[in-house]
Amino acid sequence: MANPHLSDSGNFSEKTVPRPSMQRSDLGPVARGVCHVDLADASLVNELAPGPWMVVLWSDGLPVGQGFLEVRTDHPIDAAQFADSRVDQVAVESVRRLATAGPPRDASRPRATVVICTRDRPAELANCLQSLKHQSLRPERIIVVDNASRDGQTRIAAEAAGVDYVLEPRPGLDIARNTGARRAAGDIVAYTDDDVLLHPRWLERLVASFDRPDVMAVAGLVLPAELATDAQWQFERFWSFARGYRRIDYGTEFFSGDRTRGCPAWEIGAGASMAIRRECFALVGYFDERLDVGAAGCSGDSEYWHRILSRGHTCRYEPTSVAFHVHRRDLDGFERQIFAYMRGHAAALLVQFERTGNLGNLRRILLTLPSWYLGRGVKWLLRSGTERDRTLPTEITGFLSGIWYYLKTPRSRAGRQL
Repeated sequence: MANPHLSDSGNFSEKTVPRPSMQRSDLGPVARGVCHVDLADASLVNELAPGPWMVVLWSDGLPVGQGFLEVRTDHPIDAAQFADSRVDQVAVESVRRLATAGPPRDASRPRATVVICTRDRPAELANCLQSLKHQSLRPERIIVVDNASRDGQTRIAAEAAGVDYVLEPRPGLDIARNTGARRAAGDIVAYTDDDVLLHPRWLERLVASFDRPDVMAVAGLVLPAELATDAQWQFERFWSFARGYRRIDYGTEFFSGDRTRGCPAWEIGAGASMAIRRECFALVGYFDERLDVGAAGCSGDSEYWHRILSRGHTCRYEPTSVAFHVHRRDLDGFERQIFAYMRGHAAALLVQFERTGNLGNLRRILLTLPSWYLGRGVKWLLRSGTERDRTLPTEITGFLSGIWYYLKTPRSRAGRQL
């Protein structure tokens, strides 16, 4: 399959990456495979070209549901029925209350620093920074942490955008996150990635979610920026960042099963769109530098949420804070990402057990996941598995690699308190 990218004009070409131009009511980026539709204009679905589509439904400028469909010329779509069946009415009522209340006064909002950790992707970084220019809430600072790039293009992109540039010569995403946290100003540290485009209200809604003192971290809704290749569809179908369209608070009840079956902290959201109270770093420490890209491969974010929960605080999922992630476009890149996910997940479970002593983390790594892989493996050998099982060998090797990585990596790289 071809690898088309979005050009400035809205057409697809082989040489450019998605630009943060917005479709109609500033809903989402114009891109192949993803259509953003306002409930007041659901008929837009009928204008889609033949092929597979993900349709994101919006109301009052905020997302309220989604659905997948295969557009065919010989099978017309009832757009109203499609929208009604996919929309989350609880989400609709929630965003309507927000629209009625209006935005909070600037004086009442916490101040936020946005941190973007990046390495050797200056074009993607420039697009991310461009989308930050349109934020309804102006950040206190924007910090680009250059995580050991091989040339000076990252600095050029940051300086062209007029943001703060910090070089972190030690490779590792969690190392870069910690560097950004130490340089941040204000009350909130908001993190995003260089391969992300940000909705104009992303920061406003992320910061507004810190409306109680016990909420120490917030993760936003991450939607695909495009679904143009088989690899991107595979990721969105089976490994999606999205967690639905209703706000969810994760607290002591959610964490209560950690001693027996483990706490699925990864369900909270994605590190591509998250924010943390700056005081939290003094309370629970910094990100564990053994985890995530450049180290174990992933799960630095979920381990940090797990740590927050273990101290009795709350993490929140806030779907009205929207970011658009550019998934890996080629299958080799997708496979490498899945390997890193499972490698990081296994390492994070052992880090979590190390910190809390809760046996649920060991149960998951010694019993739950091996049993799950065994069942899927038998089906795969009998040729009765699902399409998701095409990555099964990659998942298993990543999982085993994560255990070995943890055992051979010194604990001196764990996140520390101030």
